[in-house]
Amino acid sequence: MSKYIITIDAGTTSERAIIFNRKGEIVNVSQKEFEQFYPKPGWVEHSPLEIWETQKFTINDVLEKQGVHASEIAAIGITNQRETTIVWDRKTGKSIHKAIVWQDRRTANYCEELKSRDVMDKIQEKTGLLIDAYFSASKIRWILDHVEGAQEKAEKGELAFGTVDSWLLWKLTDGAVHATDVSNASRTMLYNIHQLEWDQELLELFNIPASMLPEVKQSSDSYGHTSKEHFGAEIPICGIAGDQQSALFGQMCTEPGMVKNTYGTGCFLVMNTGKEAIKSEHKLLTTIGWQVNGEVSYALEGSIFIGGAIVQWLRDNVNFIEASSDVEALAKSVEDNGGVYFVPGFVGLGAPHWDQYSTGLMIGLTRGTQKGHIARAALEALALQSMEVINTMALDSGIDLKELRVDGGASANNLLMQIQSDVTGLDIVRPEIVETTAQGAAFLAGLAVGYWKDMEEIKAIWKVDRKFEPSGANVDQLKHNWSHAVERAKAWVED
Repeated sequence: MSKYIITIDAGTTSERAIIFNRKGEIVNVSQKEFEQFYPKPGWVEHSPLEIWETQKFTINDVLEKQGVHASEIAAIGITNQRETTIVWDRKTGKSIHKAIVWQDRRTANYCEELKSRDVMDKIQEKTGLLIDAYFSASKIRWILDHVEGAQEKAEKGELAFGTVDSWLLWKLTDGAVHATDVSNASRTMLYNIHQLEWDQELLELFNIPASMLPEVKQSSDSYGHTSKEHFGAEIPICGIAGDQQSALFGQMCTEPGMVKNTYGTGCFLVMNTGKEAIKSEHKLLTTIGWQVNGEVSYALEGSIFIGGAIVQWLRDNVNFIEASSDVEALAKSVEDNGGVYFVPGFVGLGAPHWDQYSTGLMIGLTRGTQKGHIARAALEALALQSMEVINTMALDSGIDLKELRVDGGASANNLLMQIQSDVTGLDIVRPEIVETTAQGAAFLAGLAVGYWKDMEEIKAIWKVDRKFEPSGANVDQLKHNWSHAVERAKAWVED
């Protein structure tokens, strides 16, 4: 009997392969970072070939570390950075341009031009999304416009588009499978989330040939098998979900009104809305959570572009700390933020502002400002950005929220979790296993092959590590000043 599930966790800065057992516990991990390219301000790229080679290395490495053969793996689940766009040649299997990453803003002006054509309502109605450079459609358009002969090749059916899950699936199966799942498809701005199909009208709007697009399948489904030569045996690939939807599933937020926040490179708050696709009136995204056993679960999402990356900035750019984990002690070295507010609009502001032209801003600096004040302001920015999205979700859904389930690297920071509880007034619930993004993909893959019998068996696995409750601290001034600071950061680079 197969012993394990492997999750491929294809992140924004690293690739990981994680082995899970039947208790949903991590047995072993292999992780390797890959290069980030910044060819111009606001542009972010990855090498698709490096993504594949790095991911293949981690899978072989984790099998070797654990001392298991590929034949002992029940299934592979894939979770991935979403929206990141790769276009490749079907014959050669080589990408025709570097991957354009979800953070990339090069198509902001194109998106502004689209908005002027009065198509926003139509796009939101069909896709649940707002027009923004964040999503895949404008990135595909840019590649077809800027790579010589690309449009012509696309129209001949010679090019394939995929988000990172599709690219890895293609490579794992040696080009036998070109597919994605509903959650990733719903982030392209080309997929009708109600009809569950690529939308012909939107394809015409963006002038993208339908032949480029992957087949869309359920999140828990049979996708194919890895080529035997990669790992020594064929392994079934049976689950795919975009990273935030995968985390929602891993947190077992399976009932309408349940919300999770993943503190990764960005912060991503997602609320399960069940069978209803709730249209946001306050600039949140309506998206597909997953499709399992033929049933679609919809979600509301607020995307914060810069989350844990604030801490990386403190570490790598200004050398305030040596390791990310040091930020909690530095922030605790002061009683409060000393009047400092930090708006991390490094790549624009996401939900609920959607300002493509804001920048990072630090305000309230005095001669008395210390590193600790800036570190605390950075943690407060994480919590306050998340608070804005949570408040907006409550408005859109009409649901009175009781708790927020948290995961991702920064959720290990107890000070941040307490600040989050205080500014939202919610109980913050941290699970024993905070790798819920990877865990969700494992659960989806395992369900498809009967490794876990059903959802009830998985729910019994999920356990709480710690709950943070509001301390009663007065945070009114903090919230008021934060709102002022955000307004100051907006529209800074607008022509």
